[in-house]
Amino acid sequence: MSAAAPVTGGCLCGAVRYTLTAAPVLTRQCWCRLCQYLSAGGPTNNMVVPRDALTIAGALGDYASVADSGSVMHRHFCPTCGTPVGGYAEPRPHLYVLRIGTLDDPDLYPPRQTIWTDAAPAWATIADDRPSFPGQPPAPPTPSPGTA
Repeated sequence: MSAAAPVTGGCLCGAVRYTLTAAPVLTRQCWCRLCQYLSAGGPTNNMVVPRDALTIAGALGDYASVADSGSVMHRHFCPTCGTPVGGYAEPRPHLYVLRIGTLDDPDLYPPRQTIWTDAAPAWATIADDRPSFPGQPPAPPTPSPGTA
């Protein structure tokens, strides 16, 4: 996954903007039940990025809850327009999960895997051309010091 960095994005109303200076660690579509609530019924489309490569400008609301994985997840959103921007899991504060749809160019980083397929509704369309997992896959690797 490599696109010219930096890449930018933000919320619907423009009150939150961000710049990302590194490629994502991974991209995925999530069908867990909590993500279905966040997306009004479908999956969320996410990219996991090194937190130190992300600069966010603007106020974010924070909603903390226990994810289906068992981790406490902080979900961030624009308090003005409600756009879900991203969040992080407490066990992995060095990584940030951005919503692909908030990128100025969402074609840059399409989902490369699908997770929590067992929680998807019967009518869900799950791509068969990428790896999928019935639940939570192993956590992405922790970058070594001095790497992204």
